[in-house]
Amino acid sequence: MNESGSFDLKSKLPLLKNISLKKSQEPAPERLESQPMDTKTKVLEIIRIIFLALYRLRSVFLAIPVIFLALRLAAYNSEHLPLIVGLDLQTTGEFAKTISRQTAVTMPLFLTGGCIALMFVSKKTLYPWLISLFSLAVPVLLLITNMLPA
Repeated sequence: MNESGSFDLKSKLPLLKNISLKKSQEPAPERLESQPMDTKTKVLEIIRIIFLALYRLRSVFLAIPVIFLALRLAAYNSEHLPLIVGLDLQTTGEFAKTISRQTAVTMPLFLTGGCIALMFVSKKTLYPWLISLFSLAVPVLLLITNMLPA
């Protein structure tokens, strides 16, 4: 800074040149890659890479059993549900609304698929995964409510 209070780069230029000269004269530190790795370090590095890959693919590993169970429940419900499925069981034993079997099978599948899609998009993997697990209860509840009154 000069007397006027402004920064004067020209007065600092020789100092900057000296700093860059000092940095170029320093010996470069040895790199770790040039040193041979011992067996323990190699094994630990391989384990670290495996765990990192498993962590990055956690949503895939969590989604596989949910998808399998959702498809199994849909196949079971498509065989065992009646042609007309009742929703909202009243105290009188009648249903407030009825839907077709195909709708009762596909809608829980879409719900579970949407939860799994959210799991792949979200940074938080476990929240949508838990919701997809709860969405697997929908086909079971449909089956129970339609088989017990009959």
